[in-house]
Amino acid sequence: MGQKRLTSTRSAPRVFFYVQHLLGIGHIARASRVASALVTDGFDVTMVTGGMPVPGFPAEGIRHIELPPIAVGDGSFSGLVDATGKPVDDVFKDNRASMLLGAYHGTRPDIVIIEAFPFGRRQVRFELMPLLSAIENSTERPLVVTSLRDILQERAKPGRDEETIKLVKKHFDAILVHADPNFVRLEDTFPLAEQIRQRVIYTGLVAPSKPAASQDRFDVVVSAGGGAVGATLIRAALDVASQIERVESWCLITGPNMPQADFDDISARAGSGVSVFRFRKDFASLLSGARLSISQAGYNTVCDILQAKCRSLLIPFATGGETEQGARAGRLAKLGLAHVLDESAISKESMVEAINRALDLPEPGSIDLDLDGARGTAAILRRLYEEREFDTLNI
Repeated sequence: MGQKRLTSTRSAPRVFFYVQHLLGIGHIARASRVASALVTDGFDVTMVTGGMPVPGFPAEGIRHIELPPIAVGDGSFSGLVDATGKPVDDVFKDNRASMLLGAYHGTRPDIVIIEAFPFGRRQVRFELMPLLSAIENSTERPLVVTSLRDILQERAKPGRDEETIKLVKKHFDAILVHADPNFVRLEDTFPLAEQIRQRVIYTGLVAPSKPAASQDRFDVVVSAGGGAVGATLIRAALDVASQIERVESWCLITGPNMPQADFDDISARAGSGVSVFRFRKDFASLLSGARLSISQAGYNTVCDILQAKCRSLLIPFATGGETEQGARAGRLAKLGLAHVLDESAISKESMVEAINRALDLPEPGSIDLDLDGARGTAAILRRLYEEREFDTLNI
C-alpha cells in the first residue's frame, strides 16, 4: 500500500465504486444496495459499471458512469463479448481502460471500492491494473477496499490465491466481506486468508430492508435471478406445477436477461394459476407472502429469502464448475432454512419430491444472522475514513 495520505476532511467523502457484472445481475444488485446505504450515510457516490445495462440499477441518487458494456459469451466465463456479442479486442480494452482512468481522475475520490477483484473478475485486469497503478501514484492516495460476497469460487488454477495475496498486500487497505462470520468466514473458501487477516472486516449480509406486504399473493414464487441461465429451473417448476395439488397459485419470474425465445415459450405454456413475469420490483414482498420460494442460490436471492423468512427450495447454479452457490445452499440446508436439489438431478419426479419436502419445512422463525450489511458497510467506511484523517492530522 502507498503511504501518501489525504490532507483534508470532507463532510461528504467521495466514493468511487467500480462494479463489473458479466452474466447475472447479482453483483450490480448487491453493489447498488451498498451504494444506496452510502448515500444515506452522507457519502458522495460515483458508481462505474461495465456490464450490460440493467433497468433499476444502480438506484436513484447515485452518480453513474457506464463503460462500454461487456459480458461473457456463456456460463463458462471463458471469453468477453461486447453488446453485440462480438469478442472484444485490444482496441476495445484500451478504450475502456482510458475511460476508467478518466473517470477516476475526474472524481478525485477519498475512497475507492473495487467489487470482487483481486479475488475475482480477473477478466478485467486489463483496466483494473492501470487503475491501481494510477491510485498508487496519486498525489492524495484514497483508501482502497475490495467488496466481496460471502463465498468465493474454488480456484482451479495453481498460483491464483498467491497472486491475490500479493495484490491485496500491495494495493488494498481493507477487504470488506459481505457476510456474517457466524454463517461463513473468508477462510472457509479462501485458503490463504490468514495471511491477510488484519485487513478482513465483516459487514453482515447485504439484504434488503424488511419488505412490506405485496398486493399480489402467490403460494409459490419461482425466480431465476438475472435469467441468463435460468430457463431450466423455470421450466422444471412449470412442468410439475399441475401435479402439486397443495399449491393453487404460482409466480414465475424469469429475470430480465432470459432470452426472448425462452420467455415466450414459458409464457405460452403457463396454464391456469401460473403467472409469468420478467421482473418484479416487489420480489422481496412477494416472498414474504409466499409459502415457498424456488430459486438458484445466488447471494441476493438468498438474502431476500432470509429477510422474508420464507421456506425455500434451492437449485444451485453449477455449470462450468461453479461451486459458490452449492456451498451457500449447503450451509442454509444445515441450518434447516432450505431444501436443496442438485441441478444435475432435475427431473419431474425429483422436482415433485423436492417441492413437497420444501413445503413441509418448518416456517422460518427468528434468523440469527446479521442481514444489515449495506448499512454496516457504510459505518465501516465512515470509521476507516475518519481514522485515516485523524492519523493524517497527527503526523
